[in-house]
Amino acid sequence: MKLSTRVICLFLLLLSLVFFAFHIPSSSQSIRSQNRVTQEAERITGDNFRYSGRTPKGAKLIAVNKPTRQMVLAIDKGFGSLINIAQKNGYYRNTNYSEYTVYIAESDRTKDSSGNYSPDIAIGAAQYKGTEYDQGGYIYVAGMVVAFNPNAFVIAEHQRNFQRVSDVVRYEGEHLVLYHNDRNLYRQTADHSKGGRHPILK
Repeated sequence: MKLSTRVICLFLLLLSLVFFAFHIPSSSQSIRSQNRVTQEAERITGDNFRYSGRTPKGAKLIAVNKPTRQMVLAIDKGFGSLINIAQKNGYYRNTNYSEYTVYIAESDRTKDSSGNYSPDIAIGAAQYKGTEYDQGGYIYVAGMVVAFNPNAFVIAEHQRNFQRVSDVVRYEGEHLVLYHNDRNLYRQTADHSKGGRHPILK
C-alpha cells in the first residue's frame, strides 16, 4: 500500500525535529553555560560584569564597562593574528571569532615593577607560589583562561597601548586553540610556572 505524500512529509518533518532536538543545544543550555563562566570570571576578578556585546568580527565581549572602540578593534586584531598562526600550524578547530568570549575586567594595577604601563589582574599565586611571579600570595597576569567550553578568557581594561591588548588576546587564545587541537602541546605549555613563554605558535 502506497503512503500518501502528506503522510511522508509529516514523517520526514518529525524525523528532522528529533534530529535537531538531539544535535542542537537549547538556548537555555547555552545561557546556563555562559552564566556559569561569568560567575567564574567574577570569582577570579572580584568584578561585576555588566556590559555584553560583540566585536565587528563576532567575538563575544562581557565587560565591567563598555569597551572603547580602540579596545574592541584591538581584540579583533588579536584574534586575527591567532587564527592566522593557528591555521598556519594546521590547527582549524575553534578558529572562528564567534567561538570566543573575552571578559574585560578592571585592572588591579596599571604599571609594572619597572613603571611601564601594564594593566593587569591580581589572582591567587597557586602553582606560582615561590616563583619569580609571586607577589606575596598573589600574582599579576595580563590575561587568564576562564573556560574551554565555551572558550573564554579574561583580560584587563586598557586606555592606551592597544597593541598589548592584541598580543594578550592572541596569547590567551593560543592556550584554547591548543586545548582543542593539540592536547599534548597544550599540557606542555599551559603552566608557565614550569617555563615557556608566548608566543607558543610560530
